Amino acid sequence: MSTDLTPVAVNPASLPTPSGYSHGTLSGNTLHLGGQTALDADMRIVAGGIVEQFRQAFGNVLTTLRAAGGVPEDLVSITIYLTDIPDYQAHGREIGAAWRELAGPVYPAMAGIGTTALWQPEALIEILGVAVIPDERLVRPVG
Repeated sequence: MSTDLTPVAVNPASLPTPSGYSHGTLSGNTLHLGGQTALDADMRIVAGGIVEQFRQAFGNVLTTLRAAGGVPEDLVSITIYLTDIPDYQAHGREIGAAWRELAGPVYPAMAGIGTTALWQPEALIEILGVAVIPDERLVRPVG
């Protein structure tokens, strides 16, 4: 297990440049994945509804995970914030299919939490998580 517990930011170049936050923070082998909405590379929330927003937001989480050498199986916890729980539930099969396409058949501990609003007014979902990455794959960013 990595003994360097000094927190270091993980900010993949392919995601929007963060201002006042980090996409992830690595401490030892534990990667805390910052909340991701469905922002695309142009800093716009993707259109099309909850399934498309789930796909983009979760893809952003996975981009940060991979930047630290992680894979979806390293996820130990995911928290999903939703502005419309019934909409998410109504599209559960499609969201499940998107999960399996992006991450495979393994699911970490999860929570879904309803909220009245997210940072971007058009955002329907925000996903954050925690991963534990084995030493042999761990990539510790410099800085």
